[in-house]
Amino acid sequence: MGREEQIEEREVLESIFPEEITDISDTEYRIAIKLNPPANDHDEEEVEPPTLNLHVRYPEAYPDEAPILDLSPVPNAPVHPRFSVAGDKEQLLKGLEETVQENLGMAMVFALVTTLTELAEQLITDRKEAADREREEALLAAEHEENKKFQGTPVTPETFLKWREEFRREMEELRQREEEERLADLKKAKVKEAPRLTGKQLWERGLVGKGEEEDDEPPTEQVEKLKVAA
Repeated sequence: MGREEQIEEREVLESIFPEEITDISDTEYRIAIKLNPPANDHDEEEVEPPTLNLHVRYPEAYPDEAPILDLSPVPNAPVHPRFSVAGDKEQLLKGLEETVQENLGMAMVFALVTTLTELAEQLITDRKEAADREREEALLAAEHEENKKFQGTPVTPETFLKWREEFRREMEELRQREEEERLADLKKAKVKEAPRLTGKQLWERGLVGKGEEEDDEPPTEQVEKLKVAA
């Protein structure tokens, strides 16, 4: 009776998966399952959906006894960033155990394919959502650090006293610089003043030596008269 049910199930699966199913022996075959995970974000590189093989081997008492199952990658299939048959096989096979127990005594391979597809796609979805959360948290952290540049320090008595001390120090330094600059400007102005005249220059210019009785003659003529008298 078991063998008849096995043949019947194999024929049904042929009609459902005509291109995906491949016989290995009379009691063993594999079904290629192409997953349909969520689409990548616009900023992520588009990759081909992953595909895996479900290997099924009937024991003599199947379906009263569980089928022997295994998973393998499709040869030359592109690597998917969030799914690996080798890495996820143990978890996926364990996830099929409940479906096997629920369907003992009945043809169950189609139910196993459906469950396996859902489990694998959920794994990819969970990993994508985790990556999205990490990306969002990184963006929020970067935004928080950027906003901290524009946030002032909370004012407390301690911070106010510190600010006032710093402000007074800066004002005193500014006053000293201004005073030094003022003194420097005064020194420059004195250097630029006209040189002091000698006694002879003052005499020649008629600025000294006339006494109380001043005549109209220029100082140079008075000098000439003194020379003649001598």
